[in-house]
Amino acid sequence: MDIKRTVLLVVFSLSLLMLWENWNIYNGGPSMFAPEQRVTSTAAQTSPSTASEQSVPQASVSTSANTSTSNQVPGGGTANPQGERITLSTDLLKVEINTAGGELTRVELLKHKDAANPEKNVVLMESGTGRTYIGQTGLIGGDFPNHRTMYSARPGARTLEGGDTIELVLDAEQNGVKLTKTYVFKRGQYQIDLNHSVVNTTADAISPSVYVQLVRDGSKLEGDSAFYSTFNGPAIYTATEKFRKVSFEDIEKAKNAPPVRTSDGWIAMVQHYFVTAFLPTAKGQHELFTRKIDNNLYAVGSIMSMGSVAPGTSTSISGKLFVGPQESAALEQFATDFDLVKDYGWLTIIAKPIFWLMEQIQKVLNNWGWTIIVLTIIIKLAFFPLSAASYRSMAKMKLVTPKMTAIRERHKGDPQKMNAAMMELYKTEKINPLGGCLPVVVQIPVFIALYWVLLASVEMRHAPWLGWVQDLSAPDPWYILPVVMAASMFVQTKLNPTPPDPIQAKIMMIMPIAFSVMFFFFPAGLVLYWVVNNLLSIGQQWVITRQSGQGKA
Repeated sequence: MDIKRTVLLVVFSLSLLMLWENWNIYNGGPSMFAPEQRVTSTAAQTSPSTASEQSVPQASVSTSANTSTSNQVPGGGTANPQGERITLSTDLLKVEINTAGGELTRVELLKHKDAANPEKNVVLMESGTGRTYIGQTGLIGGDFPNHRTMYSARPGARTLEGGDTIELVLDAEQNGVKLTKTYVFKRGQYQIDLNHSVVNTTADAISPSVYVQLVRDGSKLEGDSAFYSTFNGPAIYTATEKFRKVSFEDIEKAKNAPPVRTSDGWIAMVQHYFVTAFLPTAKGQHELFTRKIDNNLYAVGSIMSMGSVAPGTSTSISGKLFVGPQESAALEQFATDFDLVKDYGWLTIIAKPIFWLMEQIQKVLNNWGWTIIVLTIIIKLAFFPLSAASYRSMAKMKLVTPKMTAIRERHKGDPQKMNAAMMELYKTEKINPLGGCLPVVVQIPVFIALYWVLLASVEMRHAPWLGWVQDLSAPDPWYILPVVMAASMFVQTKLNPTPPDPIQAKIMMIMPIAFSVMFFFFPAGLVLYWVVNNLLSIGQQWVITRQSGQGKA
């Protein structure tokens, strides 16, 4: 059997297997490779006030030499849902913060349209709509103000109004401890500065710690594709442990790693194209954690010790929030290795240079569709020698196919003699049976990395190409590209040697149809890449096959 054909059949089989795997998981079924009970979406309607009544876990480590933060971090609920919802707007964000708890309860991204309704903007964070995705902060270490406390908002500008920053200052006092939260929004940034200031008016020293947590339900998102899966859930980064994703399922089953004590790092809540995160900027030890708050409600957060605060004194601690799209330039400015939230899979080392090259091309062409086409041409040229060797090998195999068929017929009852005759034929005709296989194997990691680049890049979202393709991240609305891809694969099949085995020949004929059906549901940008790659391959293969035929004559 032709080894290249064997490789293609294996790739085809694995593609079908992964397609079924993703479809099964998408519809709530167990994984074939790591069976686990998927979190049901029936708890998505969980009321925050219900969550707040649940028993709460404790921080597990000390964040300073003298102060333990083994105090309860409150649950995800809000004490008074009737608090004032203050709306603040910049050129990129429209944010709602509730004075009940000082919670970040809604974030609308003004430069990104909703996938289901292009007339609306993406709402990344929200609550009270059957969905919970909020940001909470407060104090632990005593009966201090937290995200269940009512705050008062100081007056001030709520829009940029020609300036470059907006500040929202919230004050609360409980048992002689005053907490002031300050949110600072800046023009042209998805970063939000967050400062906590504590004044101790009691007669005794206190040792508070500030917590910041991102709380979200584990239900699957609307618009998630059934044909490819992307990660949704918490992530933690430290300089020692690097980037680590934590699935909602692992938290549900208490398989999430224990809290991490560190002097660096950040926490994030990741989904396809978008991310929220918190970066502690204060010096000293802090704790990063993930935990379950209630049914289908989870948190990832950070606990930062403020040390001892003497009577009549004050102290403060700061950090930064990120709420926005996974645009590489913005991610790189926020924190060390924060661009890792842009999920390129296990081939990140190859994918990142590919995306960098795409960005350089995009700066010239200003159209991501043409950028994909030019990138495909560049990659094809880079692998031209390998592809040429593969096609020459296939061309030789095609010329000797009649002889191979005759050998199979002559020795069909004796596999040992048939293999010996085949090897003699390869030697006589100077054919390397691996010649058509190895070039393909070498290129596979690049193709997989490019697949993840096109799939993970928010820059492709709602990016038009031309004519009917107005969103490279969505399937082709007229299915023209998948049909062209199927036709190109059919032509490639005809250019290859016909398999002597009738069953194998039928499978090779079915492959273009099967792959085209799969690609009907894939983003147009991915299909565009494969169409251009196939067309270039057909041209190269036709020329080399013709030259080999003439040379033989």
